[in-house]
Amino acid sequence: MLVSQILSASGELNVVAREGSEAYIVKDAGSLLDLAREAIGAGISLTECITRHGLGAPVDLAQAYGDARLQLPINHPDPTHMHLTGTGLTHLGSASTRDAMHAGATENLTDSMKMFQMGLKGGRPEAGEVGAQPEWFYKGNGTMAVAPGQALTSPSFAMDGGEEPEIAGIYVIGPDGTPFRVGFALANEFSDHVTERVNYLFLAHSKLRPCSFGPEILLGELPDDVQGMSRILRDGAVHWQKPFASGEANMSHTLANLEHHHFKYDVFCQPGDVHVHMFGTATLSFADGIKAEDGDIFEIESSTFGLPLRNVLKETAPIATAKRVQIL
Repeated sequence: MLVSQILSASGELNVVAREGSEAYIVKDAGSLLDLAREAIGAGISLTECITRHGLGAPVDLAQAYGDARLQLPINHPDPTHMHLTGTGLTHLGSASTRDAMHAGATENLTDSMKMFQMGLKGGRPEAGEVGAQPEWFYKGNGTMAVAPGQALTSPSFAMDGGEEPEIAGIYVIGPDGTPFRVGFALANEFSDHVTERVNYLFLAHSKLRPCSFGPEILLGELPDDVQGMSRILRDGAVHWQKPFASGEANMSHTLANLEHHHFKYDVFCQPGDVHVHMFGTATLSFADGIKAEDGDIFEIESSTFGLPLRNVLKETAPIATAKRVQIL
């Protein structure tokens, strides 16, 4: 089952569920977060919770997308309680691009390659065991989550704004601090690769950018092999495109290991919070020498996740003066 959120013609938030090509409004559902909390409280799956609510009027999701009524598939009424995070160097082949970006180190192996090899050696532990720590990064909170179809804004100080086609795990923290996985969604982990290339220690700066995920969330387990296409559209034509692969068959870490190393921190287990955790990629247009431009459209699609994720790149004009800290 795939789930999403749209605005009605009157501006009311609706949860939509679909299997195959048929999509319907979920009855009496204020939001997907409300449904997730209800399912957690009842000790049932989200699919069963939706079944209990029942399905109402049919929905043309493609039309809703075209009308700019698609919302983030899950949100939080207080966006500071949504956490956007991710892990890198998790996919087979992902090290080659990163290694090239940081080549020139005095040692035989760059830090990127060392981290990747740690994942190859210890990223797939047996059930119940703890594997190697992945690279981890923070992107921001829900104020930086952009709905499908909306603009990904690159700040005036950015050196680059490039796509990263990824799969994200969507989580809600239960009343006792237990993380519950809602499902998986396509994500564009939009980053500044030129800033990162200056020095690996600028990785944290390069990740503090908006991102987008959705439009739909896949409930249940992620297939072992996910195949998709990432492209950049410019002036109505395909400027660049390349297939990407995800799922554990294409990863050096198991999802369970990545989840463990995120939720082992109590700060990420606060009751009621929402987490969008991106699992990395091995495919970047930047690695092919492409520089995205203002007005380009990023499109990430996979038949596993229904509708494609589209966002336009918007570059902000330079500000005249920087914000300065005032003394109270």
